[in-house]
Amino acid sequence: MLVPNLRFSEFRDTGEWEKKEVGDVFDVTRGYVLSMNLVKDEWTEEFPYPVFSSQTKNNGLAGYYSDFLYENAITWTTDGAHAGDVNYRVGKFYCTNVCGVLINTDGYANPFTAALINSVSKSHVSYVGNPKLMNGVMSKIVVPFPTMEEQQKIADCLSSIDETIAVHTQKNEALKAHKKGLMQQLFPAEGETIPKLRFPEFRDAGEWEVKQFDKLFTIGNGKDHKHLPSGDVPVYGSGGYMRSVNDYLYDGESVCIGRKGTINNPIFLSEKFWTVDTLFYTHSFKGCLPKFIFLIFQNVNWLKHNEAGGVPSLSKANIEKIKVAVPKSSEQKRIANCLSSLDYLITAKAQKIESLKTHKKGLIQRLFPATDEVN
Repeated sequence: MLVPNLRFSEFRDTGEWEKKEVGDVFDVTRGYVLSMNLVKDEWTEEFPYPVFSSQTKNNGLAGYYSDFLYENAITWTTDGAHAGDVNYRVGKFYCTNVCGVLINTDGYANPFTAALINSVSKSHVSYVGNPKLMNGVMSKIVVPFPTMEEQQKIADCLSSIDETIAVHTQKNEALKAHKKGLMQQLFPAEGETIPKLRFPEFRDAGEWEVKQFDKLFTIGNGKDHKHLPSGDVPVYGSGGYMRSVNDYLYDGESVCIGRKGTINNPIFLSEKFWTVDTLFYTHSFKGCLPKFIFLIFQNVNWLKHNEAGGVPSLSKANIEKIKVAVPKSSEQKRIANCLSSLDYLITAKAQKIESLKTHKKGLIQRLFPATDEVN
């Protein structure tokens, strides 16, 4: 029978879900071209309507506009890397031409149906050239629908999880903003040698000493890893973890910075590791704690030191010439411990968010009939 593995008690005897084509339930349309120059970053009374695009950042929110196209509808990304991503949009909104739109005024446009279609839509994306899920294909996707009452029950359940995720996400963004503001106070402004905010025991410790990076640490180059057998030493590239091998370049605390592309996203490593040639790594620290160097790297405007007109790039020679103000090791440790405690909270909150997303995904798999049963 076409029923989910997990069902609310009041619907266990209501029979099978009914298979329908998306186009039989919804009017299938799409958004319109909109110049991003006309879109505002922040909500105002003059620009009150959210604009959604193909991006996944901020749940597809690109900004705010003075007019709207649709209200309480489902959108999906039609083109690009995220083709097939489906979302329910509550209220009035505008969406760009890379968004398809599903409209229904009988209640089928809801978070449940969006999640239901999203659970199968990726399998209908064409990956010939640029990934696409066009209106005609979306219209023919077959999905099972329960009664409207059961839809609403599942929608309420999923919405409560989404609201919890949103609350934790907002708290995490607030923590990140707090850390950023605190760093601006705990580190001297550019051209200065005394921070605005200082721990009481260091208020009479005098100025920080200006030094070049090459006087604080040595920079190493990442190397190719393809010839290395598998092991338990992680390999990192500019995009993060790649694989594990049986050899290492450095054993201990180190800060890595991208050589090309992600030059403004330093990472901190504390055990044996290998890096590829898209990353530099620091070692042989001279009077400066590795964790404090990591804070300095987070505080540096790396794009200011970009050496290329296209893909942002850094050279070892250019990095070594950068000058920064540093305090004595005792004050370094105090600042590092303070900001590390915030990092711990931020990481814990991010893990909580991922745990909730995993819980929601697992719940969807049980609340919806299996895909092969639908097919």
